[in-house]
Amino acid sequence: MVRPPRLDDTSPDARRVQQELYASMTPAEKLRRMSEWTQAVNRFALAGLAQRYPDESQQELLLRLARLRLGDELVDRVYGARDGA
Repeated sequence: MVRPPRLDDTSPDARRVQQELYASMTPAEKLRRMSEWTQAVNRFALAGLAQRYPDESQQELLLRLARLRLGDELVDRVYGARDGA
């Protein structure tokens, strides 16, 4: 089986420093960092959806994001079936 090329522009020295920094973080620091990254990813995803659906409200965009991440069946069960998004 042929592996696809690894898309990594981080040098081995920089990777080592990065790993050392992560290893030195407390669990609380790691949790905070992951929360920050998750929030950033959510902002990027919502910005992309807003570009694709410029006339939709923030609530409709959030519902679209939920459908992408959780699937229609779960979103319909939790929020009720809705037309559109």
